[in-house]
Amino acid sequence: MSSASSAPDAPATTAHRTVLLRGGDVHSPADPFATAMVVERGHVAWVGSEGAADAFASGVDEVVDLEGALVTPAFTDAHVHTTATGLALTGLDLSSARTLAEALDAVRAHAAARPDDRVLLGGGWDAARWPERRHPSPAELDAATGGRPLYLPRIDVHSAVVTTALLDLVPGVRELAGFRPGEPLTGAAHHAVRAAAHGAITPRQRAEAQRAALRHAASLGIGTVHECGGPDISDEDDFTSLLALAREESGPRVFGYWAERVAGAKDADRIRELGAVGAAGDLFVDGSLGSHTACLHAPYADAPGTGTDHLDAADVADHVSACTEAGLQAGFHAIGDAALSAVVEGVRAAAERVGLARIRAARHRVEHAEMLTPATIAAFAEFGLTASVQPAFDALWGGESGMYAERLGAERAATLNPYAALLRAGVPLAFGSDAPVTPLDPWGAVRAAAFHHTLEHRISARAAFTAHTRGGWRALGRDDAGILVPGAPADYAVWRAEELVVQAPDDRVARWSTDPRSGTPGLPDLTPGVALPVCLRTVVFGRTVFARPNE
Repeated sequence: MSSASSAPDAPATTAHRTVLLRGGDVHSPADPFATAMVVERGHVAWVGSEGAADAFASGVDEVVDLEGALVTPAFTDAHVHTTATGLALTGLDLSSARTLAEALDAVRAHAAARPDDRVLLGGGWDAARWPERRHPSPAELDAATGGRPLYLPRIDVHSAVVTTALLDLVPGVRELAGFRPGEPLTGAAHHAVRAAAHGAITPRQRAEAQRAALRHAASLGIGTVHECGGPDISDEDDFTSLLALAREESGPRVFGYWAERVAGAKDADRIRELGAVGAAGDLFVDGSLGSHTACLHAPYADAPGTGTDHLDAADVADHVSACTEAGLQAGFHAIGDAALSAVVEGVRAAAERVGLARIRAARHRVEHAEMLTPATIAAFAEFGLTASVQPAFDALWGGESGMYAERLGAERAATLNPYAALLRAGVPLAFGSDAPVTPLDPWGAVRAAAFHHTLEHRISARAAFTAHTRGGWRALGRDDAGILVPGAPADYAVWRAEELVVQAPDDRVARWSTDPRSGTPGLPDLTPGVALPVCLRTVVFGRTVFARPNE
């Protein structure tokens, strides 16, 4: 990819340049055969053919020869924990540990390499994938760290193992709900220990982690992230410092959701004062399947009990009603079928109070929404709820021998993450990663939805791509972004990709088409095993926030 101008990319404080990109493939519904695009004042000004591009060449500040590269809208990741993602990128990440012994070796090496850290931080472990089939014990962690404080959340971040030294820093933790000697912490005990661990992070460490996460996102063609913060996840300083950093420095856009219950206008005003766009995100109705804390109608297949319910239908109704009255977007974290039933019952009650039209107009959202039934899917459609979902969950935990089947049994597991049924019902989808639970990987998420473990839940690559680009903007209430058409914000990414194809979602029909008569913009071949596209450049509001070296 070459440019007729050798001037460096403009920093965020300088004026916009008018740029013509040509000689590639531009993914745009305005012209399915587009090869060129003009960007002016931070917006798409024109999309069209190579021949028509000649008319613009002399009137722009810069001409970029795409050299056959693909231009798409930048991705939006609709569910991210930015600081935690950055800490995982720069700290102890156990997601690749193949055994418990290997994880303990990594803890030992990390402790030796960080002698000055007040609290050691890590994460990403998943005992379900280890041959030992058990979590690290406190005694093992005490030995591996030399008796230092260590906070080590499970991959889903709904439970954690810690050292004795960290427990000793949290007075009364052993009396809190969720504390069982020798077992991973859950509930209130987990939240208290997490707060203590994160409180040990200095502002400098936090800013470094946030920058690392946003730089990594930009390098993957992500132009926008939805930060999911809240008092049970991070803290107000973390949330506001991230929003400030994103405003002040060049990088992806950050929209913040703050997961705290709203009872009236005063609460809504405080949420807005934090800079949040909604009282949503990880406002927990339940927990996670991996930690046996997702709330189910029937018991788990591999453990007693039906999980944990943090909010009931009445709580949901009160929050949704208050947010709707205040003109604020509401939302919840809900995974289990019982939790999702509570959400839709609560939203129904709220609609009876404030009116269905106002509920639909507010575009309230639900994070994860995994154990849906035909009835709850129909309710999502009725109330205009956005399903903010993570296809990588199925890629990681789905299938006949995956964690879902272990927790629920094969029959219930096969109902999870029914993306095709959601789309058929008209439910808006917004894709994300829940990073650091699963990595930032937008093309991987599109592939995971197109090649879902359960055949009937698969959707086309085109629908999945839309959910990971335009879907995130629609979840914010914006219908004019996440798409390359004249007037849209110039948030785009440039990719090195092989032949473009049009993909059907079902193996029982022809999967690929390169016939130009289809009139459908093509996408890269996402067949498992095929290399994913490589991001060459990411642009946000017309300004470059990532450029791959030597490209």
